[in-house]
Amino acid sequence: MSQAQPRRPGADDQQQQPIKYGDLFNVSGDLAQKPIAPEDAAMMQTAEATIMGQTQKGGPAAVMQSAAARNEGAGFVGHRDVTDVAGDQGVTVTETDVPGRRIITESVGGQVVGRHEEPTPVSLAPTTGRVEQGAITIGEALETTAQTAGDKPVDQSDAAAIQAAEVRATGSTVTTPGLAASAQSAAAHNETVDRDEDKIKLNQVLAGATAKLAADKAVTRQDAEGIASAEQRNNPNADTHPGGVAASVAAAARLNENVNG
Repeated sequence: MSQAQPRRPGADDQQQQPIKYGDLFNVSGDLAQKPIAPEDAAMMQTAEATIMGQTQKGGPAAVMQSAAARNEGAGFVGHRDVTDVAGDQGVTVTETDVPGRRIITESVGGQVVGRHEEPTPVSLAPTTGRVEQGAITIGEALETTAQTAGDKPVDQSDAAAIQAAEVRATGSTVTTPGLAASAQSAAAHNETVDRDEDKIKLNQVLAGATAKLAADKAVTRQDAEGIASAEQRNNPNADTHPGGVAASVAAAARLNENVNG
């Protein structure tokens, strides 16, 4: 195992701390404190390509690659560095087939850093689910934000909106490591960074949002209003960002009303 190299003289001092696993993923223990290293990202890219045929846009491998590049550029890690957790315990991507869908789970050192589902052909027998057929869920609306405003650096208004969305999706007001925690961590990190290119973006936090939520539900107008209120309260301009979290959820709510109307 190679070790992280000391910061190089003249490295960009605007990034005061390395981006760690705990900043971007719902992980704990030793892994959460480890800087994301280039070889970790390379292993995840290989694992994704093996199982899914290619590296997934906005998936764990892409997020890890971006973080590792920043850490390397700031001198926190070397190009051939690998964390001891990833090196000793491995990086894995597994698939599980269940009726109607295929579940892809991505892990580092045994801790899940990404999970998403892909539909598979099923019989036409009537089925029931936790959301109405065709209805857009809060998780899906958040994933849309990763596309419409993915390059926007995460700020406190985004973090507040994401937290409100997670509370409404799960029905729990208990703060636990998850999507909202990752958003808050990203917002806090970005406040210490001057250059936008060095900041954590919405697509890094919201990619695969549905899989990161403990539960999900169809978006309603009430959900949209509550999430917009949270975003506005934490925005110095008391406004929402075009194409941002509140806007995507509001659009989903309107579509759901049209479908069910």
